[in-house]
Amino acid sequence: MRTLRTPTLLMLGAIACLLFGATSRTNAARPASVPQDPRALFRHEASAPLDITTEPLAWVDTGSTLYRISYASSGGARVTGQLAVPRISGKLPAVILMHGLPGTAEQAMRGVGLGHARRGAIVLAIDAPWAQRGERPSFTAQDSIDQVQLIHDLRRAVDLLTQRPDVDATHIAYVGGSYGGAMGTLFLGVEHRIAAAILFVPDGGMVDHVTNRDGTPTGPLAALRPTEQQRWLAAMRPIEPIRYAASIRTPALLVQNGRRDQFVATEDAEALHRALPSYTTVEWYDSGHGLPATATQSRHAWLAKHIGTRP
Repeated sequence: MRTLRTPTLLMLGAIACLLFGATSRTNAARPASVPQDPRALFRHEASAPLDITTEPLAWVDTGSTLYRISYASSGGARVTGQLAVPRISGKLPAVILMHGLPGTAEQAMRGVGLGHARRGAIVLAIDAPWAQRGERPSFTAQDSIDQVQLIHDLRRAVDLLTQRPDVDATHIAYVGGSYGGAMGTLFLGVEHRIAAAILFVPDGGMVDHVTNRDGTPTGPLAALRPTEQQRWLAAMRPIEPIRYAASIRTPALLVQNGRRDQFVATEDAEALHRALPSYTTVEWYDSGHGLPATATQSRHAWLAKHIGTRP
């Protein structure tokens, strides 16, 4: 498990201890340290050392080189992922890529990221904290800690890209699918250096995903005791992505959903669409959770228009 040391993450540790009775090294944090505005949980030091390590991977995509990458994040944590760098000179646009659930940075890179790299973007795909541990969300206090840590990791990804001499810092995009799409709403709500973003097959977040529209638990949440359900919901609701949709300032935003999605109900997708800025472009497809090739083509055209990749 990653060590959490910053005041921001100590605040979240205090929330976890209060709500779940968890035992951890953050028990010393007093309840008074919990911020009234949950956005305080996502503040980070953009100038902190990144301590980047890279390792070329044996498999390389035509036209780009693929690396395994690690860098420092908030609280003494390290982020793992993959980096694809096109063999093109000059400053290039960049894409931060977030995988689904379950999923990994490697899967996202091979499934989506290399397509963006072939079109001239430097692509950085990162692993969610639970993916680094080879786990999934546990419906315990760890979920809230992981979700805040993920946003710090993504913000540090922006720091990393803006410091690269081969990246045009004014043309950085975020692309996230499914879980990565939902977390993108939270990320964009607190990070305003992103020029364009694509969220495909997202819903409003983990709370939205495991509750009905009337708030009753479903899926794995329904299997917990009522007291455990309420504790988890109380910890996750303040950081539910849809709550941050109105704070998004990203100039160009594309959202794609499927009408027959077996994992994201139409009404959940529509609720997210209503919460997003009015300038958001929404595309519906007659498909399930896996969108058709036309959706992929639309994403490439969107990035070509807004950050200058090749269509």
